[in-house]
Amino acid sequence: MRTPPSRRRRPDIAGGKPVWLFDLDNTLHRASHAIFPAINRGMTQYIVDALHVDIDEANRLRTGYTLRYGAALLGLTRHHPLDPHDFLKVVHTFPDLGSMIRHERGIARLIAALPGRKIVLTNAPETYARAVLAELRIERLFERVIAIEHMRDRRQWRAKPDHAMLRRAMRDAHVSLKEAILVEDTRSHLKNYRRLGIRTVWITGHLARKPHVNGVPTRLPGTGRPHYVDRSIRSLKSLRLGTRSVRWKGRKPGQ
Repeated sequence: MRTPPSRRRRPDIAGGKPVWLFDLDNTLHRASHAIFPAINRGMTQYIVDALHVDIDEANRLRTGYTLRYGAALLGLTRHHPLDPHDFLKVVHTFPDLGSMIRHERGIARLIAALPGRKIVLTNAPETYARAVLAELRIERLFERVIAIEHMRDRRQWRAKPDHAMLRRAMRDAHVSLKEAILVEDTRSHLKNYRRLGIRTVWITGHLARKPHVNGVPTRLPGTGRPHYVDRSIRSLKSLRLGTRSVRWKGRKPGQ
């Protein structure tokens, strides 16, 4: 008799020879502190200037395309005459990038201590991604950066959480899906890629903090531990084997 899917044990995150797929923003650093607000302002202004619309329409297009396609760029290139390379360059260039970044203490040591290969998988452009990694002093720890330019196929731009894009990117990197572990803050990406058999880690430490009512912390809507998450962690230090602060779905290894 086959075991129902809901009763099957989740695979151990640390088993075998893992290939870590790290998202960048709000995973390796706290982009919500200053970078995300700046990117959103830059995108909105670019849309205003390029498409000659008012700021309310520009915000509607930016947020709508992000929700629909996973990245605003995809909707803009599919529905408007816009230069995607110029768009990416303009909205992701920050002369004061170093002062905008917030990150965990000892991040290089934390990443280096993880067994297996490490790859950055981000919907951001490569130049920006490498600039952030350089500021964090961890670029050398990753064998490659798969940025949004590399996700494009012959027909169109693609981005997370596109299935075909990920399969192709993993083939190019010689990564088996069963070996991959996605560390990501965006739940929709985790949900979509868990269906491909990838193990998933949801990092929540850079997300919005829980509000307080009469001094008592409350849970934000939709921030419970989803069924498609193998591990839920607050910080990268919890990826270390044997760390007690990791919250497991199901039983812990060895139980």
